[in-house]
Amino acid sequence: MNFGKFATSINCIDGRIQIPISNWIKQKYFVEYVDVISHPGSDKVIGEKIIEGITEIKSKVLVSINAHNSKLVVISGHHDCAGNPVSKEMHMTQIKKSINLIKSWYYPVTVIGIWVNDKWEIEEIQE
Repeated sequence: MNFGKFATSINCIDGRIQIPISNWIKQKYFVEYVDVISHPGSDKVIGEKIIEGITEIKSKVLVSINAHNSKLVVISGHHDCAGNPVSKEMHMTQIKKSINLIKSWYYPVTVIGIWVNDKWEIEEIQE
């Protein structure tokens, strides 16, 4: 599927995950650029419906969609997250909830979830 030139990544501020996520999205979905929306523990913010954070993230996703015609939104969680220090299982639950919430915004995009494991490798999450 052709997603155009841009995709949108909603992820943690942790610098260890930025390049692996961006590279994975570019390679798997054949986009040139990845708009990064970072927030500490973004999977928790969206998955647990923390309104203040969601409002900010949602407005930035809309900029990526409207200004760059992004057709793909990726929500992620990662190993050793300081902003959301919970188990992998809890991250998985939050990411799945996040996927569903982002889909409910009715943006014309595909939404997927990923996990960055302890080897800094990407694992796609199936709903």
